[in-house]
Amino acid sequence: MAEKTYRVSGMSCGHCAASITEEVVEVSGVTQVDVDVPTGRVTVQGESVDDDAVRAAITEAGYEVTAAAQGAAA
Repeated sequence: MAEKTYRVSGMSCGHCAASITEEVVEVSGVTQVDVDVPTGRVTVQGESVDDDAVRAAITEAGYEVTAAAQGAAA
């Protein structure tokens, strides 16, 4: 299973986290989404997750990915 972490700007509350989780969990291959509002990090786990699709889902939720995904196979 792969894990990638994205830096996201504009999050300030639990509703922000819920909005991002709701969109990203719909991306094919995603099995888990963890959002840490204070650090602005969104961690995505899954098999063969499309980076562009995750970025698009975060944008759809109304937020901006501000740093490239970092991650490795687990």
